[in-house]
Amino acid sequence: MTRGRFIALEGGEGVGKSTQLRLLSDALRARGHGVVTTREPGGTAGAEAIRAMLLDTTGEGWGPRAEALLFAAARADHVARLIRPALDRGDWVLTDRYIDSTRAYQGGGSGLDDADLMTLHRIGSQGLLPDRTVVLQLDPALVTQRLAARDRGHSDRIGGRDAAYHARVAAAFRGYADAEPDRFALVDAAGTPERVHARVIAAIDAC
Repeated sequence: MTRGRFIALEGGEGVGKSTQLRLLSDALRARGHGVVTTREPGGTAGAEAIRAMLLDTTGEGWGPRAEALLFAAARADHVARLIRPALDRGDWVLTDRYIDSTRAYQGGGSGLDDADLMTLHRIGSQGLLPDRTVVLQLDPALVTQRLAARDRGHSDRIGGRDAAYHARVAAAFRGYADAEPDRFALVDAAGTPERVHARVIAAIDAC
């Protein structure tokens, strides 16, 4: 049986990953592919429990190192129980965030060493990387408008961090894409969902 393909949608807050994941899933199913959609942190019962811990806005929260370890633990369960079995069946796996979000948020945003984060990924998830990582990019002013409409003042712990933090995250995503053009595709997330979807499909078909 042919192995399935693994696609990650990445980017900062409010760029439209969830909408594009849904549109991409519909398009691939229309082409006759088996499709599994998932998210990080999450996707399995254990990983969803860790997600609740990470994003909870009550209490003291977690430092960057603890966050990185929790994300790595959630991903290890996600990969072992959901992602690898689906790929082995020949399904396409589409995930809303994966390892590059950890690199961008805990690395670019919070200053942890990228090599250390990738070592955790190698230990926990055997270094599994997507076949294609689509990074959605959007002007910060548009992001602010979208988040105001979406969250109505109630962001999760990570999404609610300051603008300078999120600027570092965005810069990190761009840097990873520049360094690995064969895996990454930068996609303009401005415009209607349908126009952005066309760009996403083009990016995936090109690889």
